[in-house]
Parts: sequence; C-alpha cells; structure tokens
Amino acid sequence: MTSPLGRVLIIAGSDSGGGAGIQADIKAVTAMGGYAATAITAITIQNTMGVHGVHPLPLDVIEQQAKVVLDDIGTDAFKTGMLGTVETVERVAAILDSYAAPAVIDPVMIAKGGHPLLAEAAVGAVRSLMVPRAALLTPNAPEAEALTGVPVADLDGQRRAGEALLALGARAVLMKGGHVGDGATVTDLLLTPTGETLLEGERFDTTSTHGTGCTLASACAAGIALGRPLEVAVAEAWAYVAEAIRRAPGLGHGHGPLDHGWRLRA
Repeated sequence: MTSPLGRVLIIAGSDSGGGAGIQADIKAVTAMGGYAATAITAITIQNTMGVHGVHPLPLDVIEQQAKVVLDDIGTDAFKTGMLGTVETVERVAAILDSYAAPAVIDPVMIAKGGHPLLAEAAVGAVRSLMVPRAALLTPNAPEAEALTGVPVADLDGQRRAGEALLALGARAVLMKGGHVGDGATVTDLLLTPTGETLLEGERFDTTSTHGTGCTLASACAAGIALGRPLEVAVAEAWAYVAEAIRRAPGLGHGHGPLDHGWRLRA
C-alpha cells in the first residue's frame, strides 16, 4: 500500500466571491499541506451579501470531471459539499463507490445568508446515500436536525443527533456548535463508535464567518488525506479554522470570508 500523498478530490459548488465552496476548499486543503483537485457541481452567483443565483452543472459533466482526475491523479480522500438535487446526490454517491478512499461529507443545505443550497426533496437522499458513505460527517445544528429529527439546542442535543447519525451509518460525526447557544464558548463534538472528543474555543464576535463549514470539512479532509489519525486531523483543522476566523480580513459588506492563507504566512 502506498503512503498517502495528501490528494483531496473536492466535489462541490463554486462560490464566485471566493469565501466558500470550491474556492474555500482549495485554499484550505492547500494551507493544510494537501493537494486539491475538483469536480464542480454548480456555479453560484455569490458574494458576501448572499447567493444571487445557482446554476447546476449537467450530471455527466460532474462525473467526467471526477473520472478524469481519479484515472490520472487519484485521491487519498474525497470531500463533498453543495450537491443541490436528488440526482446529483445519486451521481456523487456512485462516484464515491467507484474509488477506494474515505469521504468527508459536509451536508450543505443553506448558505450563510439563508439561501437554500439543497432541494428539500434531496434531504432524504443525503440521509440515505451520503451519510452511510461518510468516513466523517460535518453537520451544523440545523443540518443535523434536518437529517435526524433530533432537536439540537445544547451539547446534549449535539450528542444525541450525532449518535443518530452514527446509527445511520456515518463512521464519525463532527457536530459543529456554532449555531448552538450564544455564550462565550463554542463547542464542537467529534463522535465515533468508540468515544467522543470535545473541541472548545472562544466565540468570536464577528460577521466574518462565510465558508466556515466548507473550510473546516476541507481542512479535515486534507489531514485525513495526509494520513493523520482522525482525531488529530480534526483537531488540526479545528484550530486552523478558529485562527482563520480570528484573522478574517473584513472584506465585503455582509458575511465576510476567513483568512484562509494565514498558515502560509505564519
């Protein structure tokens, strides 16, 4: 068996503003020392003020992007983000089955500004097709509630929803706590069949949180692709995102982007 090379194939939507989606994914994987390749699922017309349009790519185009990358470069991990429709979820599940590599699944449903990025009819497809294929699932509280029906209003809710997602087939779940409460501390919870890890840090008073979910999932995927143990990959990714939020450059007039490149300058 060859050593991991840090290759991550990202299957997600494009964000023209650069703060989330494929653009954030590439930046995060690069900053964490990995190599990013992509299969774009949709073009979004987007800036810090919100999503102004979504244009899905044809299913065959999505699949062909992935196939040529896998046939030539290969991958050590997949990362999926915005999928949008039932048909795209089904096609991406088939892509994941075509190549033996762990998948970090970010079940993207709603943009930071509130625009839906997953059709309501596709939630069930994500539950039945993507969750069981996840080496690591990274839902926020609303996404976990939609997938499980379990209310997530506190740490106990995070734990119960995470356990429900493990029961649905995910091999590990990182329950993000940014939407949980409004105290001075944010708590994320990593759950595996063998135990749990708490990740706690300062809650920053900032509007520069666009793309945090994409960034965290991609940073985790990079660590996994580099051969890090899961707990180490998640902890490194979590610390990277926290500092990227703290150093956010304050761009735009809405939900601004993070400082994805801080590690390259540190």
